[in-house]
Amino acid sequence: MTRNTDKSSAKQPQLRAIELFAGVGGFRLGLEASGWEVVWANQWEPPGTPARQFAYDCYVERFDSANLHPEAHSNRDIAAVLDDVKAGEYEIPEHELLVGGFPCQDYSVAKPLSQAEGIRGKKGVLWWEIYRLLEMKEPKYVLLENVDRLLKSPVKQRGRDFAIILACLAHLGYGVEWRVVNAAEYGYPQRRRRVFIYAEKLPKHIEWDPAERLVASGVLARALPVAEREHFEVDHASIITDYLELPPDVYEVSNTIGLERRTSPFKAAGIMTRGHVWTRALTPVTPKRLVTLGDVVKKTKKVDESFFLDEASFERWAYLKGAKSEPRVNRASGFEYRYSEGGMSFPDPLERPARTILTGEGGTSASRFKHVVQAADGKRLRRLTPDELEELNGFPRGWTNTGMSDVKRAFCMGNALVVGVVERIGEQIRADAVMLPTRT
Repeated sequence: MTRNTDKSSAKQPQLRAIELFAGVGGFRLGLEASGWEVVWANQWEPPGTPARQFAYDCYVERFDSANLHPEAHSNRDIAAVLDDVKAGEYEIPEHELLVGGFPCQDYSVAKPLSQAEGIRGKKGVLWWEIYRLLEMKEPKYVLLENVDRLLKSPVKQRGRDFAIILACLAHLGYGVEWRVVNAAEYGYPQRRRRVFIYAEKLPKHIEWDPAERLVASGVLARALPVAEREHFEVDHASIITDYLELPPDVYEVSNTIGLERRTSPFKAAGIMTRGHVWTRALTPVTPKRLVTLGDVVKKTKKVDESFFLDEASFERWAYLKGAKSEPRVNRASGFEYRYSEGGMSFPDPLERPARTILTGEGGTSASRFKHVVQAADGKRLRRLTPDELEELNGFPRGWTNTGMSDVKRAFCMGNALVVGVVERIGEQIRADAVMLPTRT
């Protein structure tokens, strides 16, 4: 991917974006490639000690070469930053687009759903800082990313968390599109499923046609085409399958949506305008040839010996990757139960896109979830290198090689997103925004 650094066009206004929970800059790379200028970014990991700020340090190092002034970096708790904005002691630049992959530990795919705490959890409260910033700055466009579990959490009230987000955006005057995207289905080398939430400030006289917006004219529909568009003109009425009307008060939403349901009311795609929600699953238009893990691995010419599996650990790796059905005992309660799980490919198939990169991908210890591939010599097995993990997410190789360890580099990629998906969406938001007068 090539970064777009041309900001000299006289025909189109330079549209500005700010980035929350920036990590190592995946959103920014995608936005720059699609013509946006990122004018401010926030990245902070509690408890705020230097040892925990390796992602921020990487972000600063990579983007300082773009003449980003120190004032445009923020390495503080976003809640404290917004307190200072409210008090008139700090200023966030004007912008047309707010983006962020807000922290998702409460909805992490690495935890059982029954343990997900939802929007009221320790990390979920950060949604309210996004809400505060939207109230303060009123950007025209918003693009957020999270794990797809957000649509169905928490376990005791399916869909409540996402309903709260939709209700908040409706209260602020935004229309919303969302889509669960498997990056591999759009030509990227990783099967990473994430929900992208696009919101647009709607004038009172504007109404969206939900079916048309969902499969044809919407930002996400144009960026990520779906097969249903082919039948849209002929069978318009069948495009929308489920409808939901949100209560006007967010508190009521919190206490009513998802009660007495086994499944979430929210499908993998949908539209919301003024509290009215239409939702359904969609079928991606997939390229004839998928980009595979092998396409990435074959570019690696030299691999450090530390990435190869040693014979002493091979049995442990095989056990963790294999199918199981065995008795276990809960340490806290003493309750005996049978634990079962299916087997995983070992090694990972090179002829398919990679599995989702997780934060625990780094380190030499055996793991069920780390990728293991056949080495080029055909004789040994090895883990993926940080450079390969970066390319699987669409980052330039070596992007996180800024002094952090291989374990931390892998952690950053587990927290990252697929840059090319952001670039696609950014292009379509910009296409709608070029006629918007920029604010000063």
